[in-house]
Amino acid sequence: MDNLENSFPPSPAATRRRDRGYPSTAPESPIPGDLSRAIVTRRTSYAHGHHIKPHWHARAQFVFAVEGTMRVRTSRRVWIVPTSRALWVPAHTVHEIQMYSTVKMHSLYVNDAAGAGMPSSCVVLSVTPLLRELIVRAAALPASYDQAGDDGLLMRLLMAEIRRLSPCALDLPLPESADLTRLCERILADFATRRPCGLDASDMRTSTRTLYRRFLRETGITFARWKQQARLLESIRRLAQGVPVTAVAIDLGYESPSAFSTMFRRALGIAPRAFTAGGDGAPLADSARPGHQSARK
Repeated sequence: MDNLENSFPPSPAATRRRDRGYPSTAPESPIPGDLSRAIVTRRTSYAHGHHIKPHWHARAQFVFAVEGTMRVRTSRRVWIVPTSRALWVPAHTVHEIQMYSTVKMHSLYVNDAAGAGMPSSCVVLSVTPLLRELIVRAAALPASYDQAGDDGLLMRLLMAEIRRLSPCALDLPLPESADLTRLCERILADFATRRPCGLDASDMRTSTRTLYRRFLRETGITFARWKQQARLLESIRRLAQGVPVTAVAIDLGYESPSAFSTMFRRALGIAPRAFTAGGDGAPLADSARPGHQSARK
């Protein structure tokens, strides 16, 4: 993943860069292009499996792939970003990106003035057909585009459309402590095995009750809810790559494809096939979006 903030107050930015697992030594990734422009665009292509190591930018980044699926991670959160979604990354946020297929990425690097009113933390947003075309058009502009003319108008319309986007529940919080982080990494590496929580607690030499309390305190959600959300994000990644619904359900340990489909529809308000390769990835219904709020806030 990419993004960060400008060179203003060092305190909040430095604090974010010192997050556990993402040391302050993570390098800044310079933004190529004409930085006198409010919005700088960049088109890049990556092979399946490519990994962009932890880094940060001096501007906010709007990460969008016209093709392919990405996983973006910060020290305390993970996001799955298929083609129907994009990720807003505030300036100075240390992040890394994993490509789960061939990815054609279009990034927008936005200065403070142009990004006014956008969220102060990372958020996945539903991409409208209009916004997709605006991004493609903007990415084709010359680096020193005319901000006072039609090109500048295009960029302002693009940001106006971004501010109208709806946030999506496609993120996964991560704990802070090392032992809980190892537990989460084990689950993320083996979704098919459903171990009893008591066994996890025993391995950590603690009680199930203590494990539950610690997990809720560090992530803000219950352990059971976290595991369900982790499987949901993994299912979206696989569906976006064209893996059949039945195969996804079996690989992720669901009793049947119908049980998986029921969970998916309950969580996102749409059927799993909406996220298969070539699917429309329809925007979530507000009622299906936990903590729904406008990106303007």
